[in-house]
Amino acid sequence: MYTIKNLTSQNGHVAVETRGIFTIVEHDVDYSVSPSNAQMEYFMSQMNVKRRQAVANLDGSVGLVLQAGAMQWIAGDVQATTGVKGVGDLFGKMVKGAVTKESAIKPEYVGRGTLVTEPTYKYLLMENAADWAGGLVMEDGMFLACESTVRHELQARSSFSSVVAGNEGLFNLKLTGSGACVLESNVPRSEIVEVVLDNDVLKIDGSFAICWSGSLSFTVERSGKTLIGSAASGEGLVNVYRGTGRVMLAPLTPSKSLFAATTQKTAK
Repeated sequence: MYTIKNLTSQNGHVAVETRGIFTIVEHDVDYSVSPSNAQMEYFMSQMNVKRRQAVANLDGSVGLVLQAGAMQWIAGDVQATTGVKGVGDLFGKMVKGAVTKESAIKPEYVGRGTLVTEPTYKYLLMENAADWAGGLVMEDGMFLACESTVRHELQARSSFSSVVAGNEGLFNLKLTGSGACVLESNVPRSEIVEVVLDNDVLKIDGSFAICWSGSLSFTVERSGKTLIGSAASGEGLVNVYRGTGRVMLAPLTPSKSLFAATTQKTAK
């Protein structure tokens, strides 16, 4: 038996959301600072730039699939497995990792206990894969964790035009089935605009979409009916999502540049 104290509190480590086995903890105040960076840390907290962690409480009924290297500590009788069921499964995971820029093998944790992920300045979004028609498709690098009942698949673009003209990859990671999942986002949910399509069309000028339903067709098309019309509008080519489903987009900054900026800071 184990007891965890001060993991969540009203003073500093606040539990802001719970879904399935996951609880998101946000560190409102970080007092572990020195005189040289105290001012910067203060203004970061005022702009909601705070460390966040996902806490998974395992009761033995469902496992946890985690992005490789994201575990910080575990309490209780929890074992890690590779989740690989054979040579064919290993090859499939390697292919998925190569085309989606995700880790090829994501460890699966089973048993009874508590697992806490590494702290991150990104915003942690919780979704249920069953709430997305055709599965939850996401931009590269967003996956953090999910319940073991969620399946990992590849979503191919509807046409090669979306790859060449849309400056996108050929495949994206798609989560299907039922279960809670945690995504890492560079924008808070309060800034995310959600568009629900019912046999309709959404056109976006740039890579602002971060998640969308697998039931939607994604292509890149001219903004106007003719080349002259597209040139006159000043938009040229646009990303088009067509059908019935949902699209989550961050309208303030393109998702590609957001993740690139985070990567550069990490590298430094």
